[in-house]
Amino acid sequence: MAETPEHLRPFVLSPPAREPERRDTVDTYVPDGEGPFPVVVVVHGGPLPPGLTETPRDWPLFRGYGALLASRGLLAVVPAYQLPIAPGPDGYVLDYVAAAAQVAGAVTAARADPRADADRVVLWFFSGGSMLAGEWLRDPAPWLRGIALNYPVVTALPGMVAGPGFVDPAAAVQHAGGTPILLTRVGREHAGFVPGVDTFLAKAAAAGVAVEIVEVPDGRHSFDIVDHTDESRAAVRRAVEWVVARQAV
Repeated sequence: MAETPEHLRPFVLSPPAREPERRDTVDTYVPDGEGPFPVVVVVHGGPLPPGLTETPRDWPLFRGYGALLASRGLLAVVPAYQLPIAPGPDGYVLDYVAAAAQVAGAVTAARADPRADADRVVLWFFSGGSMLAGEWLRDPAPWLRGIALNYPVVTALPGMVAGPGFVDPAAAVQHAGGTPILLTRVGREHAGFVPGVDTFLAKAAAAGVAVEIVEVPDGRHSFDIVDHTDESRAAVRRAVEWVVARQAV
């Protein structure tokens, strides 16, 4: 039997099952009870590997986070977006501006949902999706209660170049001011991703911007599906508690 592809491995926690509302490119996990509910927009990574038959919205990882967040009374929104890639003279050029605009549109739509509390929003970026956090860090909106980053990739991968207009998260974090930031860091991260995270944290510290860190010392990239350990489960719970706390009135 073929091994289950990494992106289809089960989530490390088992929240109560909850089917999302699917409208166009957005899945919405609606809590029980009466709203308005605080909002969490969950941004998947990218670029995606070729040949995928399931979009990230269908992966156990994001279905798990969506259900878990909804069980805590948060309106969890998981948008799909396209990251245009074109060959260039120095490698493949990734149009992060176009992808960021799609995510921004999903955030606007989530805030306009009649069940949403538009003044209580957290953005949660995963892996390469963290490359889309720059504008939110540089110009945080008054309704933005926090930005969370899971095993973030904040520098272009080898052979890839950020297209014109890209807002570098490691530079933008210096302007985040008092916006709460959470970064979940794994101890067994891919070597190419570590320098970007180190730069991000160093620039934040130099600017006096506080970043709370959840350490997963034995965790790997995508620890929340590849490392089914007590350490992983504790890290996910801690991150979710941070998100919930940021939403408190």
